[in-house]
Amino acid sequence: MARLMFFSAFIQLILMSCSFPQNLSDNKKVELDTKELQIPDGYLNNLRWNLPLPTIGENGSIIQWTSENTKYISNAGELLQLSSLDGDKKSVKLKAQITSGDVITEKIFDVHIAYEEPSYDGYLFAYFEGSGDTKKQEQLRFAVSSNAVDWNALNNNEPIIPSENISQTGGIRDPHILRGEDNKTFYMVATDMFTHKDGWGHNPGIILMKSEDLIEWKHGIIDLAKDYPDKFGDLQWMWAPQSIYDPVAGKYMVYFTIKLKSNDKLDFYSAYANDDFNAFESEPTLMFSAKHGAIDGDIIYKDGLYHLFFKGNTKNSEGVEFVNGIKQAVSASLQGPWVEHFYYLDVYWDTRTNVEGSSVFKLNNSETYILMYDLYSSGRYEYQRSQDLYNFTLKPESFTKNFHPRHGSIISITKEEAIRLNAKWGGVPNELITTE
Repeated sequence: MARLMFFSAFIQLILMSCSFPQNLSDNKKVELDTKELQIPDGYLNNLRWNLPLPTIGENGSIIQWTSENTKYISNAGELLQLSSLDGDKKSVKLKAQITSGDVITEKIFDVHIAYEEPSYDGYLFAYFEGSGDTKKQEQLRFAVSSNAVDWNALNNNEPIIPSENISQTGGIRDPHILRGEDNKTFYMVATDMFTHKDGWGHNPGIILMKSEDLIEWKHGIIDLAKDYPDKFGDLQWMWAPQSIYDPVAGKYMVYFTIKLKSNDKLDFYSAYANDDFNAFESEPTLMFSAKHGAIDGDIIYKDGLYHLFFKGNTKNSEGVEFVNGIKQAVSASLQGPWVEHFYYLDVYWDTRTNVEGSSVFKLNNSETYILMYDLYSSGRYEYQRSQDLYNFTLKPESFTKNFHPRHGSIISITKEEAIRLNAKWGGVPNELITTE
């Protein structure tokens, strides 16, 4: 039902925006639509997603698609199979037939299909600590698991990188880790904030990090008010950044919650990172504005849709919040439009137990997704399961762990990567570091 509601709203938006030019000949329509028809380089060079193939040109011509190899890409643009790790990257020709009246022409696109992912053996959890010495809590830590349930902290739960080496404030919160499209580069972003020293009144920005091996990290600092004073000079908070690859732009998009001193609304903004992943290419722009504000966004792609999970709330007519929890919005594009769903996904939304910092990841060799969240006022970390990202189990489950994580994120890792992490910091479970 939720998916049908989304497509209904999305189609209405498209139809409302469609107004084809009048008085163009069929020849001119086909000529213009053929020239304007493009597939972004991010799809053409390394296809890892379903292709958003238009069926109507901007000037009203009809576009029909044919795949040279429907074993890999369907005629509708659905990606059916990835390139094998044992061979060369597969290339498939897509033919677009553009028609208006009796006028017909064709355009060919060469699509290079991404390699299948390596076989993953475990999971890596990036987090900051919620117990112990408060001066050391707001620092980056790692934990590893072979089954995504039983976790062991690396480095004896000590920071893997001192916050003072990578942040402006001396503290970091909300670390988000991402495996790159090449499967060998890693990206992290985190809130640049040290509440132990500075409190909650203000934080200047976020940090960006990049690594080729999960061990050595290069970093950059975003001070939003200083970098973009005209638009963000009165910044109060820049919270909980995350990153995702945008195949349309062929770049990594960083998104986060902004609050200005002049406006109480909490909105999501985004910007594209530069190639070095240490700065933004340009000024951030509004990405999504939830009806009653939102924080802690997390985007995951599935079956042609982007799912944005976030902590939202509901307010009465006087603007007073009376309930909050994990919600979602969906879109066919990272550029939007996003359609907000007004129901809650976590089991605690109508109780006095508070949750935040939701994050979603897919289990290895499974179609099951985990929605985990931080029960910050209760000192717990729990999760619910889903097969479709709309319907989640109604009984929360708990991790087994020897640490107390706050607002973190998880990626899958290979045994080779686990061995490398263990050699540096120790603490990886034996089943991930023993070789037969």
